[in-house]
Amino acid sequence: MPTTQRPPSTERLVFGKRLRAERHLIGLTLEDLAEAADMNWSYIAQVERGTRNIGIDNMAALARAVGVPLAFLLQSNDEPAKRG
Repeated sequence: MPTTQRPPSTERLVFGKRLRAERHLIGLTLEDLAEAADMNWSYIAQVERGTRNIGIDNMAALARAVGVPLAFLLQSNDEPAKRG
């Protein structure tokens, strides 16, 4: 299972934090999100923690699964949140 030894980037941490917040907001478990996005729940848990490097296709699938634009999940905390 490829994980990165590089420290997580700010962008990766922001994506994971926002994904987790959206998942909780709409009441999904990791298993629910994994089913909706056709991914493994442990992979998503690693993405949320920022320990897994994620590709753009998987980012888009997760954004669709929680019902927000991908750009929303990439906005830093000091940018106004725009759900689209």
